[in-house]
Amino acid sequence: MSRHYTVYRVAFWVPAAAQQRKSVAARPGHESVATTVEIGVTSGMARNSQIPPVLFDRALLHARQRRARAQGEVTFLLDRVAEDMSDRLAAVMREFHAPADLWTPGDGLTALRSRLPTIARIEPDATGAETLPFAPESLDLVVSALALQFVNDLPGVLAQVRRALRPDGLLLAAMIGGDSLTELRQAFAAAEAECEGGMSPRVAPFADLRDIGALLQRAGFALPVTDVDRVVVRYGNAFALMQDLRRMGAANVLIERRRTPSRRATLLRMAEIYAERFADADGRIRATFDIIWLSGWAPHASQQQPLKPGSARASLAEAVKKAGKTES
Repeated sequence: MSRHYTVYRVAFWVPAAAQQRKSVAARPGHESVATTVEIGVTSGMARNSQIPPVLFDRALLHARQRRARAQGEVTFLLDRVAEDMSDRLAAVMREFHAPADLWTPGDGLTALRSRLPTIARIEPDATGAETLPFAPESLDLVVSALALQFVNDLPGVLAQVRRALRPDGLLLAAMIGGDSLTELRQAFAAAEAECEGGMSPRVAPFADLRDIGALLQRAGFALPVTDVDRVVVRYGNAFALMQDLRRMGAANVLIERRRTPSRRATLLRMAEIYAERFADADGRIRATFDIIWLSGWAPHASQQQPLKPGSARASLAEAVKKAGKTES
């Protein structure tokens, strides 16, 4: 199956305090933008719920990933992330002696083994449990590739990783998020509404950049950095895309998914709508994958700290006034 790729580089979401020597830089071509940090969780996520909602059937996810691996999995996204992760770690001027790979599917991050020969690979629990087998302050690096998008309690998992890291330890992960598969989501919604008079959950909800940045801070990470790598893949039709998703082990695992087979008429209409709305001039359709990169450090006294409010020695207002007088 032939695929065509178009890559877009999307701006950083970087808190000002993260701009120092230990922040994990994105690959060349990204633009760094400072913005206001919003503490908490946005976009409809529960703010104070003690029990996180169960969205994903993680036992089914584990079974499907194993089946995809046995049948010959599609790895082009994972290969891209592994290469990018190797580049990002190469920019960190330090050695890691207690690294762990958290839940990366397939063969894991084999590209990192030359630099991290002692990396421990943590497989997903076959029952779907999200409790991590790490002792407090036992690791100095945790990496994860294309796994965290299927976590039910992402705040809880990030908090567990934070506790497992030694002071000045690093979390570096990539997950699917943002507008990923928005074309497939829209095509299915329109087809089901037209053919069946309603809609069923087809594509998983994905966290956006601000959600992830806020969750890193909520978990207690210092110097959090997030950015997006947008990959647009072109296919001959929607069914070729769906076949790739199955061979990634990434088909629908939502708890509220439809349990009966889809109607043939609905599937055919979905493919037609997809082609009508999201095809290029040559007839090939586009599929968007937003890969959200996140990194954060366990707090340590050596890290750069933000200045205390009111500690500035110069007045911005006075500087603006002087600049105005100079121009006049």
